[in-house]
Amino acid sequence: MARRCKNKCGAELKPAAKCTDIIEKKGFCSAKCLVEHVRAKDKAAIAKKEAKKHKEAKERVKRTSDVKKEAQAAFNAKIRFRDRHKECASCDRTFEEIEGNDGWKVGGAWDCGHYLTVGAHEELRFHDLNAHRQCKSCNGGSGKYTKKERTVHDTYRRKLIERIGIEAVEWLEGPHEQKHYRIEDYRRIRDENRAELREMKKQARLDGEIVE
Repeated sequence: MARRCKNKCGAELKPAAKCTDIIEKKGFCSAKCLVEHVRAKDKAAIAKKEAKKHKEAKERVKRTSDVKKEAQAAFNAKIRFRDRHKECASCDRTFEEIEGNDGWKVGGAWDCGHYLTVGAHEELRFHDLNAHRQCKSCNGGSGKYTKKERTVHDTYRRKLIERIGIEAVEWLEGPHEQKHYRIEDYRRIRDENRAELREMKKQARLDGEIVE
């Protein structure tokens, strides 16, 4: 393959072994292109530095509630992806039935559903064992009617025992020490879950999956 100028002009260069001009040896067709390239790199570096400063400034003014939402979104996304090949945690409908009936809903057919609610069990909000992929019909409707809520919970418990074992389920059911999150905790949880999701997707791609 022919050597090309590193600058945007892309002019063809002599093979490296035949270059005698110092500028061409460095990969440029002229001093002008070398200068333009260096200036562009400097400009990009400055822009990157400014973007980082802007991002840090935005982070500093975020409220605890803002970072909490980001942490929850990051955790939920990780759980949904982790369980992408599993059926709903709390009903026996097939994958095709769920997609067919609920796929039109905002955000798709699937949620991250907590076995023990975050309202009553804040300490388990971000615990991997307490959260599993759940269809929107179960997750969104479980609290509307007492009968359905009981049915969803009972099915969730039965299937969760099959997944993680009775000892783990009984441990989840507590009791547990109360957890009081600070904004630093939410930032750490957000960043850790985003990193875990990136690694999961990277591995999935290596395994031949098509991942968005």
